[in-house]
Amino acid sequence: MYSTAWCGYCVRAKMLLEERGLDFEEIRVDSDPEFRGKLEELTGGWTVPQILIDGKPIGGYSELWQLDRDGELDKLAA
Repeated sequence: MYSTAWCGYCVRAKMLLEERGLDFEEIRVDSDPEFRGKLEELTGGWTVPQILIDGKPIGGYSELWQLDRDGELDKLAA
């Protein structure tokens, strides 16, 4: 998960993943002034958080929450 310290949705995404007991790697992009361009190149999105599961971009917190609500997050993270 690509995140910044000042992003409330990043905090929510981390909490959701932790609550589900899912391991994740957080890559902080706070100190990189060009992180938006790099994120768009890597994930297709330019906002944080940008979450990847097994190297595949799933989007941000809203998409993560939707996957969890629909019961799909456990399947993808397995």
